[in-house]
Amino acid sequence: MTSKVAEEALGYEQARDELIEVVRRLEAGGTTLEESLALWERGEELAKVCRRWLDGARARLDAALAEESEEGEGDSA
Repeated sequence: MTSKVAEEALGYEQARDELIEVVRRLEAGGTTLEESLALWERGEELAKVCRRWLDGARARLDAALAEESEEGEGDSA
């Protein structure tokens, strides 16, 4: 299992690409139960990393849109 620091150091694209590989390996089969469980756990960790990146991006977009909206309201006064 990876450390929290290593997970947070992963960029979105890195985490997504590794998650795609994990899913590919699980779908291909041919792994032992232990290997499958380890892959599943890693996939869950990677999905959380991706979700944090996406949530952060959404928050930044929402903040930028709110700022733009506030500036627009100020121009019409």
